[in-house]
Amino acid sequence: MKIGQKKNTKKTPSANALKQKRFRERQKAQGKKLVRGYITPQAMRCYKEISDVTNWNDSETLSNALRLTYAAYKCGQIGLLTKWLKDHEPSEEQEAKQQMEAQSQVDANTKERIKKAS
Repeated sequence: MKIGQKKNTKKTPSANALKQKRFRERQKAQGKKLVRGYITPQAMRCYKEISDVTNWNDSETLSNALRLTYAAYKCGQIGLLTKWLKDHEPSEEQEAKQQMEAQSQVDANTKERIKKAS
């Protein structure tokens, strides 16, 4: 090999990358689709409550939420659900208070961990 000439080295995927690829392929073969996105703090509170009550994992929660929304649509109830969401939407003041409470909880948990580590 001459000086300055690059060696032709193709990296082979790691075992973990291959495992993840096989997992994704199995999911697709089962007709599943990966859906990703960010949710609002209000939606996160709803998610936590639903998760606590139902013990559904993320996939089950999302799948059932979509199926329930679709059922409401097919039954002509989307307007009713939309109205309920608007009627129960917290004001900016309530949202700020809930965010402050959540931050206080995080701060308390952090202090507790520091205390235990000492």
